[in-house]
Amino acid sequence: MSNILILSAGRRVELVNCFKRARDRLGIKGQIIAADCSELAPALYFADINEIVPRISEGDKYIQSIIEISNNFNVKLIVPTIDTELILLAERKEEIEKATGARVLISDERVVRICRDKRSTQEFLEEHGFKMPRLYDTEELDHLRVTFPLFIKPLDGSSSMDTYKVHNVEELITFRHLIKNPIVQEYISGTEYTIDAFLDFNSKLISIVPRVRIATRSGEIAKGKIVRDREIISSASRLMQVLKPIGHITIQCMKTENGIQYIEINPRFGGGAPMSIMAGADSCENLYRLLNGEELEYNEKFRENITFIRFDQSIMLNEHNQREVEYEGSYF
Repeated sequence: MSNILILSAGRRVELVNCFKRARDRLGIKGQIIAADCSELAPALYFADINEIVPRISEGDKYIQSIIEISNNFNVKLIVPTIDTELILLAERKEEIEKATGARVLISDERVVRICRDKRSTQEFLEEHGFKMPRLYDTEELDHLRVTFPLFIKPLDGSSSMDTYKVHNVEELITFRHLIKNPIVQEYISGTEYTIDAFLDFNSKLISIVPRVRIATRSGEIAKGKIVRDREIISSASRLMQVLKPIGHITIQCMKTENGIQYIEINPRFGGGAPMSIMAGADSCENLYRLLNGEELEYNEKFRENITFIRFDQSIMLNEHNQREVEYEGSYF
């Protein structure tokens, strides 16, 4: 049985369904278990089994709940989905795996800390010859030795929360006080891309898929187009070789008049990952194959020039908090 536990399931209905389709297509026996701290997380009701867990901020209780669920359901793979749990899981990875026999789909702590701290990301990328928007230091900001517009965001931010374009001194002063641990960069313009990379448990690159971010909502892609941009594929492949993460990695960059400039690296499934999965770079299928002991090789078997548009959908829970299925406009 190849049972998979998806943590912080939230709105990740697409991801749950991608795992279910890959399982069924491969003819694998196994269940998808979705866990969240809220019983109103939509993805819970698309999984085979759903579990309510403590909040990530509860630390030990959260980890213990993961261990208990994994042992109760003989879980083979634990999949994190949000930034706030990554460092905790990286720190406790060995403990969880030893207690459960399951793999945790998390890069080592060094990689996670580089990605979660924007200054560390900047230092790592620049050290290895990759471009990022210029980062202003505190002295330059205090003495206003800057060129507007600027871009300000939290040091360890997520989902584009508290990120702003800064047009003048007044806005800079205001946002520096409002945002906790802010960093300030030059504002760059160009075509924005998200890159989905997949690496096996030994950090060998298996697939890499760029897509143009046509539109976003609340920091997550709403419309995107899959492209086979050789320059981006080459650059991002080299980045993965030096960073050495594992699993599905989401990279954001911009193509500008000064070349490719990286924005951030998220060592987890991004919200738009199902776009690349449905285009043929199926990270879910790859994970099942790896769990079954298969050796995978790098390939670029994905469809290009296809566009994805995302939308909201409602589901209804009955009096017992069970999902009811719509049939011809009515719920039964």
